[in-house]
Amino acid sequence: MARRKKKVEEPENHERWLVSYADFITLLFAFFVVMYAISSVNEGKYRVLSDTMVEAFSDQLKEAEQMPVPLLTDENQNGDFMLRGEESKQSELGEQPIEEQQEGFPEPKSSDEEPADNRLWVVASNLDSSLQGFVDKKLVKINLQGDKIEIQLSSKMLFGSGSARLSDDARKAFRDIAIIIKPLNNSIHVEGHTDNVPIKTMAYPSNWELSAARAASVVEYLARQGVAPERLAAIGYGEFRPISSNDSEDGRKKNRRVTLVLRADDAQGAYGALGVESALPDQGDVPWAESPGGF
Repeated sequence: MARRKKKVEEPENHERWLVSYADFITLLFAFFVVMYAISSVNEGKYRVLSDTMVEAFSDQLKEAEQMPVPLLTDENQNGDFMLRGEESKQSELGEQPIEEQQEGFPEPKSSDEEPADNRLWVVASNLDSSLQGFVDKKLVKINLQGDKIEIQLSSKMLFGSGSARLSDDARKAFRDIAIIIKPLNNSIHVEGHTDNVPIKTMAYPSNWELSAARAASVVEYLARQGVAPERLAAIGYGEFRPISSNDSEDGRKKNRRVTLVLRADDAQGAYGALGVESALPDQGDVPWAESPGGF
């Protein structure tokens, strides 16, 4: 009788899980690749957006920094608080030369607070109006600085080369100036200046004599126009107080000048004593500005 062959059982495969695991890892890898692709940022677009935001915020910061911040001070007599922001801004404008101001002199403070400033403003404003033609040609500059007014006139319009004789334009300018300053009682210093080019003539051995002679010519002419002689003083500085470099022709032109200095510290002038209206010259001669107080 033949023997039956035993059926050999195949061994059980315990590594089938690797197929599922490999599929899972593949899907997980694909998922992270997709997520990374979605989250990646275009660098060029990012920089454009970043620069735009920085520019926008920087403009706002600049505007905020430029805004004046008024400072709170003590209470005034009415119990109200006073702010310094606008007041300090106005005082700075008042010290600038006329040619740097866009609309003439700044409005003065109220007469109760600073009457001297009001009087200075009146005189400076009227000098500016009366000499407007020379101011426009940059032959005259009028500076309102603190307690004084400086009227700076170029020697180009005043004298010939090496001469102390007043020109026709100079006489016209000083006539207009005399009309305005004649009612005042404050002192007036007339300062003569030259460049550093040496001069040696019989009349003027040096620039000292030339600058002093030019200042004296202006003083004498103002006195003839009715300005009280005791208020006038002639000063010659020669070449020693330049306002520009003498190394160029343009600088030397600026240094050749005559300056009238009117101070308010010793002024108990006619405007303050008599009132503005009674002390003013004829309204037809000078276009006076409307402002209270005297000089």
